[in-house]
Amino acid sequence: MFFHRQELQYAATPEAPDAVYARKLQEVLGGQYGEITVALQYQFQAWNMHIPGKYRDLVFGIGAEEMGHVEMLAVMIAQLLEKAPLGITEDAVQDDPTVAAIVGGTDVQQGIVSGAGARPVDSNGNPWSGSYITSSGNLLADFTSNANAEMQGRLQVARLYHMTDDHGVRDLLGFLLARDTMHQNQWLAAVEELKAEGAEALPVPGKFPLENEHREVSYQYLNFSDGQAAAEGSWAQGPAPDGLGEFSYHEGTTTTAEMPAPTHPDARFYGTTDVPDVVEKAAGAVQDATETE
Repeated sequence: MFFHRQELQYAATPEAPDAVYARKLQEVLGGQYGEITVALQYQFQAWNMHIPGKYRDLVFGIGAEEMGHVEMLAVMIAQLLEKAPLGITEDAVQDDPTVAAIVGGTDVQQGIVSGAGARPVDSNGNPWSGSYITSSGNLLADFTSNANAEMQGRLQVARLYHMTDDHGVRDLLGFLLARDTMHQNQWLAAVEELKAEGAEALPVPGKFPLENEHREVSYQYLNFSDGQAAAEGSWAQGPAPDGLGEFSYHEGTTTTAEMPAPTHPDARFYGTTDVPDVVEKAAGAVQDATETE
């Protein structure tokens, strides 16, 4: 059950309206690594978790906080759009107000669709997508994904911090940066705790029988690039992080297989499967190669 309290975890007010920056801020609200994504990602992970206790409570708790961050950013975007010019400006390069707004970098749908408010989209206006969410049921995989989401989110907020001189906006972003610092460390700590307690282990999934995989290639670094410096890395020599194997370096692959001959698909697909001239030429080429050998 959810209740809404009409308060913000942290309140900040911009010094001046800025429709262009409001559009930029949409990225950390409705982008792939925005607050909508992490809020719902953590909630779905908690809802799908099969064990009670500290990990489930951890995910529920941070998921609720992230929902508050959605609200904080939505309010900030609305404040930036308040009394901001959404049409033509004196120095616009076009006479048409809509074109001028686009050239100026504003999101015209914030004026047309949302009435000078935030929208569940990224900075290019792409709608937020549920496909951004990772919720696999494997805690080690999910918590590692969560750490990456917080890293990407903090990276974007840090970039946005340097795109404005507005002290009010920077105040809010400084708070979000601090919380992302905590959340990165939190997920990484949870990962280590999972491994230490034996709940999950590398490689994920840790409970899959290793004898069912091709162990001879499990720790081979296969170099398919003409750059060879990768051989100097710890991933090409020495013990693997899972403690179950030793890395080795190889140029290209250590195994190859013949390409299977093409097959005829179901006739109802109406694929082209019989081109006489091509077939005859191919057969002749094979015969010539055989005779040459």
